[in-house]
Amino acid sequence: MDTALQIQNLKKSFGGLPAISDVSLEVAPGERRLIIGPNGAGKTTLFNLVTGDLPRDAGTIRLFGEEVSRLGPHHRVHRGLARTYQIITLFQKDSLEHNIALSLLGLSKARWNTFGLLNQNFYREAREVLRLVGLEHLSKRTVSEVAYGDKRRVEIAMALAQKPRVLLLDEPLAGLSREERATVKQLIAGIPREVTVVMIEHDMDTALDMAERITVLHYGRVIVEGTRAEVVADPKTREVYLGH
Repeated sequence: MDTALQIQNLKKSFGGLPAISDVSLEVAPGERRLIIGPNGAGKTTLFNLVTGDLPRDAGTIRLFGEEVSRLGPHHRVHRGLARTYQIITLFQKDSLEHNIALSLLGLSKARWNTFGLLNQNFYREAREVLRLVGLEHLSKRTVSEVAYGDKRRVEIAMALAQKPRVLLLDEPLAGLSREERATVKQLIAGIPREVTVVMIEHDMDTALDMAERITVLHYGRVIVEGTRAEVVADPKTREVYLGH
C-alpha cells in the first residue's frame, strides 16, 4: 500500500529516559489519522521528530516513500510537510495577513522588493488563504486583537498556505469554546482530500469523530491502533483513560 507518512522503529530519549520507544505507523495518502493519549504520552515529541524539530536517536521517517530522517525541517517543508503547534506561535503585533504572507515568503525564492517590502502578491495570496478559513474580514487586524479560536484558524491557514501534502495538527481544538471547536472541526473537515491529515488530541471524546484510523500512545509506545470502534472497544484504551 502507498503511504504518505511512514515511521519505523522511531526512538527518542531525554536524559536516558525514553520519550518515544520503537514507534512505527503508516498513514495512507488522504487519510485522517488521530493520535491520542494522556499527557506525557509522547504525542508532541513524535511530531517534533517527524518535522525535524528534534533529532531522532534511531528509526526512519519517510514522506511518500522518501527517507527524510536526515533532512532539516526546512527541507521537509519543501517536500510537502506542514504543521501547527500546541502553543500558538503567531506574531501577536502583526496583522493576520502579514503572518500568512511571512509563511508564504518562507517557501518562495523571491524575498523582498527593491524597497525592502514584501511583494503585494504575498498579501493577495494571504487574503485568499484567510478567506478559505473564514477570516478575510479580519485580515488587517493584529493577532492580539482577535479571539483565541480565530488564532487557531490563522495557524491552520498558515500551514495550508504552504500547500502541504501532509498536515500535522497539534491539538488544534485545545482551549476552544464549544462554538469555536465546532468551527475549527468544520474547517478541518473541509481540508481537501489530497492533503493527508494527522492530528494530535489529548481528549479522546473531543476528536474521535474526526478520524478514520486512530493510534493510541502511552509512555512513548503505540498500544492500540485501529478504527474508532476498535480503539474504543479495546481494554487497553479503557485502562489508559479510565484506569481500569
